[in-house]
Amino acid sequence: MAEGSSTAGAGRKPVRIWVDGCFDMMHFGHANALRQARAMGDYLVVGVHSDAEVEKNKGPCVMREEERYAAVAACKWVDEVVRDAPYTTTLEELDEYNIDFVVHGDDITTAADGTDCYQLVKDAGRYRECRRTVGISTTELVGRMLLLTRDHHIRGTRSTQSPIQGVDATAATDFSHGSLPAGALTGIAHYLSTSKKIIQFSSGKEPKPGDKVVYVDGAFDLFHTGHIEFFKRARELGDYLLVGIHDDQTVNAVKGGNFPVMNLQERVLGVLQCRYVDEVIIGAPYTVTKDVLEDVYHVDVVVHGASDRPVDIDGKDPYALPKELDIYREVEHSSLNLTTTTIIDRIIANRHVYIERQARKAKKAIAEAEAEQREKELKAALHK
Repeated sequence: MAEGSSTAGAGRKPVRIWVDGCFDMMHFGHANALRQARAMGDYLVVGVHSDAEVEKNKGPCVMREEERYAAVAACKWVDEVVRDAPYTTTLEELDEYNIDFVVHGDDITTAADGTDCYQLVKDAGRYRECRRTVGISTTELVGRMLLLTRDHHIRGTRSTQSPIQGVDATAATDFSHGSLPAGALTGIAHYLSTSKKIIQFSSGKEPKPGDKVVYVDGAFDLFHTGHIEFFKRARELGDYLLVGIHDDQTVNAVKGGNFPVMNLQERVLGVLQCRYVDEVIIGAPYTVTKDVLEDVYHVDVVVHGASDRPVDIDGKDPYALPKELDIYREVEHSSLNLTTTTIIDRIIANRHVYIERQARKAKKAIAEAEAEQREKELKAALHK
């Protein structure tokens, strides 16, 4: 069951809400929209478009549809996922799932033919709006990878290393110098987090007496189904999952290049929206120390992925202490091969496709902004 307050009272029909979208590279902006939508009712149904539908109306997705379905299902405010939802929302689809109203961000989304995807729903009086999260979008994240800069980091430092560790340096360098057309939506935005936003995303739960606390740590950059499956498996080893998230400088020192793609504030929110996570340590040390194991909560188990053998910048094993205490465990899962680097590889390998997509989306965004302005002017005229 999803987290969130219920507005249902005794004898009253629960309010069922519909949100749909691509949810490509499911990020905290998507999660924030789902959080706001869930707060408007009692049960949140999320329709996710197929790869074919997205390709036709918007351009290619970075994440495969099965990955996108799984990412949405892991969001703690989602009650049900509908696969292969139509790109243009229909009243028939809403009636099939007994939906009371649709929620969408305060911007217009158009189909391939330029029509408003929600016009039918708006005309039927079954449309509500939530606030869009400024400073984050899938387009923005793809833009960061196209540019291969560190401008999004919190107090980033210069480096002479190759742009991305583990990615073909020649392709990456060619990709980031002079290959992007003007207006291709590849500028760097800066999301500014607040304590209120972190509280909204937090579960607020404390471990109960006798609960087994599990600790995992990492960068958790470009939060994806590999992370989700890892959290799920780790959570199964205890009752309460505590996640340590390394700061930007630590991640960059260890991984090099322009890692992390998302800054610490963004990565914290991405992790907190996951239904398997109970609490996070913001800026956790790369090496698991006695403080980590005892100061926040008493940690019973430390878990790490079976395929990864990390070392700290001093060359030492960051899990030496939990191994010495015999509380270290490794887990395997079905998405071990999906990593932040493989996602970037998808962008690099198909760079010309994504550059074209960014340019096409820039033009589409201008048209949608103009349509949005016309709609606002019409509403203002009707209320005079």
